[in-house]
Amino acid sequence: MEHKRAILAIILVSYVMIVLDTSVVLTGLPKIQLELGFSDSGLAWVQSAYTLTFGGFLLLAARAGDIIGRRRMLVAGLALFTLASLAIGAAAAPAALITARAVQGLGAAILAPSTLALLQATFADGAERTRAVSLYSATAGIAASVGLVLGGVLAEWLSWRVGFLINLPIGAAMIWAARRHIPESARSSGQFDVAGALTSTVGMSALVYAFIRSAASGWSDGLTQGALAAGLLLLAAFVVNERSAAQPIMPLRLFADRQRASAYAARMLFLAAMIGFFFFITQYLQTVLHYPPSLTGMAFLPMTLVNFVVALQVPRLTRRFGNARLLAFGLLVCLLGMACLSRVSPGSAYLTAVALPMVLIGAGQGLTLSPLTAAGIAGVPARDAGAASGVVNVAHQLGNSLGLAVLVALAAAGARGLSGVDLLAQRVTTALSASSVFLVLALLLMVWPGRGKTDSIAAPINPRR
Repeated sequence: MEHKRAILAIILVSYVMIVLDTSVVLTGLPKIQLELGFSDSGLAWVQSAYTLTFGGFLLLAARAGDIIGRRRMLVAGLALFTLASLAIGAAAAPAALITARAVQGLGAAILAPSTLALLQATFADGAERTRAVSLYSATAGIAASVGLVLGGVLAEWLSWRVGFLINLPIGAAMIWAARRHIPESARSSGQFDVAGALTSTVGMSALVYAFIRSAASGWSDGLTQGALAAGLLLLAAFVVNERSAAQPIMPLRLFADRQRASAYAARMLFLAAMIGFFFFITQYLQTVLHYPPSLTGMAFLPMTLVNFVVALQVPRLTRRFGNARLLAFGLLVCLLGMACLSRVSPGSAYLTAVALPMVLIGAGQGLTLSPLTAAGIAGVPARDAGAASGVVNVAHQLGNSLGLAVLVALAAAGARGLSGVDLLAQRVTTALSASSVFLVLALLLMVWPGRGKTDSIAAPINPRR
């Protein structure tokens, strides 16, 4: 038991590093923009460069864990992630920061699937794994919220760079602990689907570039249209490649079950909505309400604290109500909070217009992530454990990157002709209204497959079906 606790601690701390650096940067964005000279639309690349390489190389890294060994991949991911954090902390220009963030995303792509695959291999199916998965999912939600608070405090009192430099001692400690406590997994023979990794990564990057560029240049711009067409063609080539590859990085059989496929799509939509909330409300608090970075981080506490409390109750609530009901209720609560928050204006009061909706969003996120994770890996055979964990994380990161790009484009289109605080307030309203639509679609996806079934998501999934 002590051995399993040590492995779980390493898995959770490593995952905290990944999620924390997705959110710790958000409250520091205005400071980063001012210090390094980012444009309004270019600022989105600080987040998207990380999430794109993260999501794009996850599947290849997940398969590499099955072939090379999961502990080796965990250590390699920790090392690359830590070195990239040092480069981010030293960045002196936008290009240097974006490049380092992309490398950090690659490190996260190597690290993340190993954590979830090690969790599956270490803890037996049933109550033991349910508790471990719940802690894993709670860690993701809580770390994202804590990162906002920590990022704001560090940006104002020290520097936004410190949020990345703290990864150095943590990363070094986790590398030592992994080599000491985690046994190497059995290696299997296989091939790397490099064509699949490249077509998926470049295709998604082109799509994100098209949406972000459209915010400044419009959809009539030739480069915007070319990037969109290239992205769609490359993603089509990716699907064709996965159908014929001997050992695809994303086995299409994982999508054969309608409920599992719906869980992947719902995760993308949910994360797209949540990244919109984090990205735009952070700027609203600092630019419209004139909060300093530290107070901006503190302003997210209503969500952080509720998320923490609710996430810890998920194992008990799952046993009582089942995954399907819990997931549907969590999405509904989150939707109510997002819809209320989308009505903010320059004259809104923080307590009623921001804090109270945040409570609902925090509760909804706490209830949602664990059932979504469980639905994405339920019933997956051991040979696909790495690939399935990779798809869960890919859906997470692509929801972040593509979702943010879409919301940036929509926000820009909905605020043309405005200026000053009215411009940003309208951008926030447009983006969060679109985020509410994403949550409606996610809820429909999770309710529709379960028609006529009381708890379809919690039911075992037969991968051969």
